[in-house]
Amino acid sequence: MPGRDIGDVVAAMDARLVRMPPERAAQRLFLETYRRTTLAVGKAVDDAQFEDPEWVERWDVVFADLYLAALDLDLEGSPDVPRPWRLAFDAPAGLPALRHVLLGINAHINYDLPQALLAVISDDEFADPVLVARRSRDHERIDGVLSGRVAAEDSELGTVSPPSFADRLLQPLNRLSSKRFLREARQKVWHNTMELQASRLVGEDAYRARLGELEVLSAARIADLLAPGQVLLRLAVAGFGVTLPPPR
Repeated sequence: MPGRDIGDVVAAMDARLVRMPPERAAQRLFLETYRRTTLAVGKAVDDAQFEDPEWVERWDVVFADLYLAALDLDLEGSPDVPRPWRLAFDAPAGLPALRHVLLGINAHINYDLPQALLAVISDDEFADPVLVARRSRDHERIDGVLSGRVAAEDSELGTVSPPSFADRLLQPLNRLSSKRFLREARQKVWHNTMELQASRLVGEDAYRARLGELEVLSAARIADLLAPGQVLLRLAVAGFGVTLPPPR
């Protein structure tokens, strides 16, 4: 819908929170976290922290809509939920709050974010190195906004699901790892965006094939997060994000 802004996205999130069934408490955790993050991005836009704040806001709206569309499909019981989101939404409700949020972050950043970037950067714009560099810098500036939320979100989740003794010992490491995760995942997102854009130039079938590869890779990373054990420690070893290989 043309002309929508971050305020409209927050209102859309509020509407989902109102109608979220009680048994969807785990999904509510991610939606509430995402709402707070969206407000933080909106403040950064208002505070002129980006080179092109109008573009960042347009991008943020498209990005959020991909998640909201997946959520709506899931709430409707549709079989068409993308595989990364299907695994995240179907995760056992008894998992720690942090795990549910990490599942949503991974699905959204790894699978949705490259698609959102492609939606707001045309092929002609990709041919302009000056403009692409500006878009890339604003893409990186989001890291600062999200990293600034890590400690606050850690505290928020702690009120919902108090950490175990082991988790409390690992809390400083978890916060550092979360910031590293965001930075490294976004670097891989930019690579994946360029790969998808190259396939878009070839044609719709080539693009759909590459997007299918990204869906499989993103779902596999969600499966990694669902395995038992300390998630952030395991990701610190295995790496963060996903990377599309060269086209076959």
